[in-house]
Amino acid sequence: MSAHENRLAQEKSPYLLQHARNPVDWYPWGAEALERAKREDKPILLSIGYAACHWCHVMERESFENDAIAKRMNELFVNVKVDREERPDLDQVYQLVVQLMGRSGGWPLTVFLTPDQKPFFAGTYFPPADKYGVPGFPAILEAVADAYKRRRGEVLAQAGEITQEIGRVGALPQGEGAIGQDLLRKACRRLLARFDSHNGGFGARPKFPNTMSLDVLLLRGALEGDAVSKESVELALDKMQKGGIWDHLRGGFHRYSTDARWLVPHFEKMLYDNALLLRLYVDGYRALGNPRFADTARALVAYLFAEMRDASGAFYATQDADSEGQEGKFFVWKLGDLRAALGDDHEAYEVARVHFGITEEGNFEETGATVLSEVRSIERTAAIVDLATDVAKRALERARAKMLAAREQRPRPTRDDKILASWNALLIGALAEAGRALDEPSWIGAAEVAFAAIEERLVKDGRVRRYYMPGESEAPEARRGFLDDQAYVGNAALDLYEVTGNPRYVAVARAIADAMITHHEDKHEGGFFFAPDDGDALIARTKDVFDQAVPSGASMAAELCLRLGEITDETYIEHGRRQIEPIGPTAIDNPLGLGKAVAVLDRLVRGTVDVVLVGDPSSERAQALAKAVFRRYLPHRNVVWVDPRRPETAEAVKVLAEGKAARGDDTVAYVCRNRTCSAPVSDVTALEGLLDRG
Repeated sequence: MSAHENRLAQEKSPYLLQHARNPVDWYPWGAEALERAKREDKPILLSIGYAACHWCHVMERESFENDAIAKRMNELFVNVKVDREERPDLDQVYQLVVQLMGRSGGWPLTVFLTPDQKPFFAGTYFPPADKYGVPGFPAILEAVADAYKRRRGEVLAQAGEITQEIGRVGALPQGEGAIGQDLLRKACRRLLARFDSHNGGFGARPKFPNTMSLDVLLLRGALEGDAVSKESVELALDKMQKGGIWDHLRGGFHRYSTDARWLVPHFEKMLYDNALLLRLYVDGYRALGNPRFADTARALVAYLFAEMRDASGAFYATQDADSEGQEGKFFVWKLGDLRAALGDDHEAYEVARVHFGITEEGNFEETGATVLSEVRSIERTAAIVDLATDVAKRALERARAKMLAAREQRPRPTRDDKILASWNALLIGALAEAGRALDEPSWIGAAEVAFAAIEERLVKDGRVRRYYMPGESEAPEARRGFLDDQAYVGNAALDLYEVTGNPRYVAVARAIADAMITHHEDKHEGGFFFAPDDGDALIARTKDVFDQAVPSGASMAAELCLRLGEITDETYIEHGRRQIEPIGPTAIDNPLGLGKAVAVLDRLVRGTVDVVLVGDPSSERAQALAKAVFRRYLPHRNVVWVDPRRPETAEAVKVLAEGKAARGDDTVAYVCRNRTCSAPVSDVTALEGLLDRG
């Protein structure tokens, strides 16, 4: 460690390495820091963030790189820096402190702890000086240290009360009310009350994709024919893709919009957002028939393959919002930039200027720069610039290509190249499903390669480790995974099974589920703990029931158990039921926070549509039948493959395979609803009739 480096220089996390040259005497979370705090009787200053976090960068520049502020931090506290993507268990526990104090959580998260890890004060971003009546970070440091020194009794009492409350909040919520067939109607009524019927999405500003809530509306629209729910999903998907939250040159979605119109985003790109939105746009295409949604999915995958894929075949975590010290600079355009990129192609210049709304004034923070969005349709643009529509379309494609080439010459935002098991699993499942739905077999191949990389480096004896770094052949055992890692990877294995028919994926999913039940399930109260039973001893062991930017790990765990129970061993169903039923009333009352739970609960209550394909899976007939299944939006679906020549294929899915016989050498399909099965059919039209019967 050089004189200009702190202990974070020895870490692997790109986020921690960003802080390795701060004058702050940072520690990673671990025994060394905790023991020093106890030995010196100093409070702990815990700072949690992630590599693509804009305000984390701001606080670093303003405070953590300030020698005077760093000096006081070092004198008064034991300073601990945590990457929330490495240690979501710590982030989950200590985010609750800010919320319990009546504030909104977020990053950077700043929490002050007693030496025994109990929190007594917390906030998020603090400015470097007093501003607008808000105390600056130096004043906070002095006040907290003074309280710990002079009013120790009050501090310890508050820390004890907050810690007790965290334990209560972390338990399964117990709502009141019956759960019935009308649960989707009740949940969607609440979602639609929050829906922005002009701009799409939920609430005003800032506006997040809220993918799980849109999933619930799509379920209701497709399963129960609710036109308003369908129209709402279509509006949201259309407005997001036309807005600035979508990268109109490369593809891919930014994190969220700072306004109600989806226009000006926070520019970081997260793997999980793009994975969740890929699946949603494909489902939207299948359910609503809008070809733009399929085009969006294809552009999104092209972005992921071009910019986010590691040599191992798995995918990186995030791309930063900032470049050259400014948020969004890589992505925004001035008219001069457009002229330089397009040269003497005046036709392309005029079409791009009008279509993307690039003006002298701009729309981005009074900089004169413009965030690209589809301000006008190509048809209206063509009319304004007096071109035929087909000519305008070709001009727009030329403009896009030249603008992208010019943008590639700019200094690029940094990338967090961790390969996270959970986020990769979300994308693997989405890629597999999208590949079948849109007839893109290379996507399925890419999903299998990514899964192989995750399995080889992170899955040992059914337990999933958290992440690996590029070039690592195996992640250290210390990178123990959490509930979301287990549940997401298990579900991804089943997604791959459904699209490939390879029974090995079912075996992998079962091994992961078995280990998850062993190490995460609460055997007394039911449900799943976020951290494993052999993880670090924290002040609370919480249950991850609420969706955040990603689906709740607990709801995904319940879904994994239900899916396995439906196809291979019904004993798994009880484990899922013990998680999802107790939170049902709360989920119906708060679907915006528990959308994934609502969807899983509906699967449990409504039952599944099961398609059993019996015959040679490589045959033309089998693939034609499978295509008929996957091009439809069929919620709560299982697809299983039985090859009569290979007994292990039936054994892997014995619940559904039982009694399903082939018809000579022909491949047949059975369609079952609530365990009542049709006669076998080998004709695609007959299968489509069974699938559409509802």
